[in-house]
Amino acid sequence: MIASLMMYARPELDAENTAYWAVLRDSFGARGIKTPETMDNTRDEFEVWLSPDLVFSQTCGLPYRATLAEQVTLIGTANYALEGCPAGYYNSVVLVRADDPRERAGEFADARFVFNQDCSQSGYGAAYLWARDHGFWFSDRQASGAHTQSARMVAQGEADIAVVDAQTWRFIQRFDSFAKDLRVIDRTEPSPGLAYISAKGAHADLMCDAVAEAIENLDPAHRTSLCLEGIVKVPQAAYLAVENPPV
Repeated sequence: MIASLMMYARPELDAENTAYWAVLRDSFGARGIKTPETMDNTRDEFEVWLSPDLVFSQTCGLPYRATLAEQVTLIGTANYALEGCPAGYYNSVVLVRADDPRERAGEFADARFVFNQDCSQSGYGAAYLWARDHGFWFSDRQASGAHTQSARMVAQGEADIAVVDAQTWRFIQRFDSFAKDLRVIDRTEPSPGLAYISAKGAHADLMCDAVAEAIENLDPAHRTSLCLEGIVKVPQAAYLAVENPPV
């Protein structure tokens, strides 16, 4: 059995995520759903998401609609109550260096753009739609491997601009000193947020109820630290309706 919550995992949040998994296990167990004792956030994400042994994980909208939709069970979507977003939705912040004199989107058309992965909705898909809305797409693109690394590269002058998941940006502001060297010039349009999933054939409604109960039972301080407000049943059609970036 596999459980993994790697999407927003950071060492500074290990205690909170461990506590969250403990209440999830209790809630799943009360409904007869077997779970592993501990989470494993070390495996490749697609290995986790596509495993027939997957009990519980969280995935991004782009891999969900491009690869996973017919191969996993959509349980529900975590609600992080992000600025300007409906419940269960998220957006991304467009980050540049604090001392970069450019202000308008179009001034960054020839900039060095860094993104976490090209299978990321918040770092790549949302960036493509944002740039296209302003009449361009970045020709100078570089993958960093992680949102936090993208932000760090911009702060350190290794790139000019990054588009970073707004929830991750909250954590960067809380934990990373380089955040002071960055500023937000815009936000992308909201799209369905990071979805909780299980292997194909899982009981979605039963698991959704379990997650809702677990969040309610989580220590309020841990819930606040993780920014967890609850779980929302965002329909599959809302995920599939978002346009994919070019390959």
